[in-house]
Amino acid sequence: MIFITGVSRAQITLWEDLKQASANDSIDVESGNSGYRNDDSMFAPEGMDLNVDSLLNLWNFNYFTRKQTSDGYSNPPTSDAEYKERLERLPRVIPMTFNETVRSCINLYTERSRSLTEYILGWSDFYFPMIEETLERYDLPLELKYLAIVESALNPIAQSRMGASGLWQFMLPTGKVYGLEINSLVDERRDPVKSTEAACKYFKDMYAIYGDWHLVIASYNCGPGNVNKAIKRAKGKSGFWDIYPYLPRETRMYVPLFMAVNYVMNYYTEHNLSPTIIPLPLSTDTVMINKEIHFDQIADILKIDKEQLRALNPQYKRDIIPGQSKPYVLTLPAVYAYGFVELEDTISSHRSDELFAHRSAPSDSPEKIRHTVRSGESLLAIANKYGVSVSQIRSWNGLKKSSKKIPAGQTLTIYADTGGYSLSSTSETSETTDEDAVVSPKKTKTKSSEKGSYSIYKVRSGDSFHTIAKKYPGVSAQELMKFNGTRNTSLKVGQRIKVPRV
Repeated sequence: MIFITGVSRAQITLWEDLKQASANDSIDVESGNSGYRNDDSMFAPEGMDLNVDSLLNLWNFNYFTRKQTSDGYSNPPTSDAEYKERLERLPRVIPMTFNETVRSCINLYTERSRSLTEYILGWSDFYFPMIEETLERYDLPLELKYLAIVESALNPIAQSRMGASGLWQFMLPTGKVYGLEINSLVDERRDPVKSTEAACKYFKDMYAIYGDWHLVIASYNCGPGNVNKAIKRAKGKSGFWDIYPYLPRETRMYVPLFMAVNYVMNYYTEHNLSPTIIPLPLSTDTVMINKEIHFDQIADILKIDKEQLRALNPQYKRDIIPGQSKPYVLTLPAVYAYGFVELEDTISSHRSDELFAHRSAPSDSPEKIRHTVRSGESLLAIANKYGVSVSQIRSWNGLKKSSKKIPAGQTLTIYADTGGYSLSSTSETSETTDEDAVVSPKKTKTKSSEKGSYSIYKVRSGDSFHTIAKKYPGVSAQELMKFNGTRNTSLKVGQRIKVPRV
C-alpha cells in the first residue's frame, strides 16, 4: 500500500516493477542500493569501509593517481557553530541540517578516512562535469552529484558485497528496470554516463511521489517501501528527521552522510585536505563502434595505454566491444579520436584471429554454460558475473528459493547472453567453464594437475599478473600468483603461467 497521496498509475507501476525486481532475487533490494557495515559502530558506506585498503589498490585508482596529499597535516578543530554556519552558506536546493549525527559523518571523511577523501577530491574533477550536465538536463539539484561519493567513492568498477555495481551502485534487477544493459561482456551499471542517466530517472520518479529530497535520497538507499513504512509508523509525519527512528538502521545514516559529503567537498581546505592529481584527459571524445573491437587492438595501433582505455570505458568487462551486434560507444582522449576514425579498419583486422579465436556466430539465443561453484562463491556473485538474476539460476537448476549458498564443486547450468562470444570452448555438457576462451590466445593448452584443470598462458610484452587475470574472468591476480607459487610480481616475455579454470 502507498501512503503518499497524488501518485499516478504509472508511478505505482514503476514501483511495482522495482519491488518485483527485488522479489525475483529474494534480496531486500528495498533495503538498498548500498551496503553498510552491520556492527555497533557508526555505519559507514561500504564503498568507504572496503576501499581504504582495497579501493586504493584497484587499477583505476592505483594506476592513474599521483599522490599529492596532506599527510602530516592535522585536522584543525571546528566548532558546531562553524559547521552549522558553513552548511547554511552552501548554495543548494536540498536542505542541509547540522546535528551530532551529521557531525560524526563529517568526521568520517575528514579524520578517519583522509586519504580516501583526497582520492575522491581528485576524481571529482573528472566525473562531476558529466554528472552535473546530466542533472541539469533532468532539472535536478546539482548537489545530488555528491550521492555518488556516498555510494561508490567515485569508483566506477566498485561492487558491493550484495552485488550492487558502478558509480551509483545499482543492483542488477533495478539496473535492468531502468534500461541498463547487463550481460557477460557489457555492464552499463559501470558506464558513468548511462548509470548517471538511470540514477536521474530514479530521482525524478521518486520526487514525483514524495516531493521531498530527503525522502528521495532515503528511498535510493532503502527503497520506497521502507520509506512508506516509516511514514506510517510516524503516524503520517513525513519529514526525514520525523521518520528517522523508523527507517532501517543503515538508512538513518545515509542522508546525514550525504549532508556530510556536501560539507566536505566544499570546505575540504578548511581541514587541510588536498586533492590527488588524476592524470586522465579532461578532454575526451566518443566514437560509435559497429564492429567487434578488442582493447588490445586499439592499444597496439594507436599506441594508447590499455589501462587508460579501461579507465575511460569501464563498462566493457572483458576488454571487448561487441559492436557487431549493435553500435556501442568508445570513449577516447580527444587527441586519439581522429586517429581511430582514420585507422578503424586497420584496428579491427589487427590480431583479429588471435583475439577472437573462440568467437561464435552472433545469436539472439543465450549460451548454455556449465559453471562449477568455487569455495565461498555466492549465487549473487555468480549471477552478476553472467548478467543474470539469482531467481533465474535457481529456476534453471531446480534450487529452492531459500538457497543462498551452494557447495563448492557443484555444477550449475546458466543461460548467459554472451554477445556472440563463446564462454565455453567445449560442448554444452562440459563439466567446466572455459571463460578464458573469450580472449585467450590460440595456443592456450588445457592440462590437469592435482589442483584441478588449468590453462597455460604464454607471457607477452607488457603483461602483468593483473592484465593476464583480466583475460580470465573469475581469476584474480593474487590467485594467479598463489596458483603459480610465487610472490614475485615481475614476469618475463615467453614465461608460461598456469591459469586455474573456474
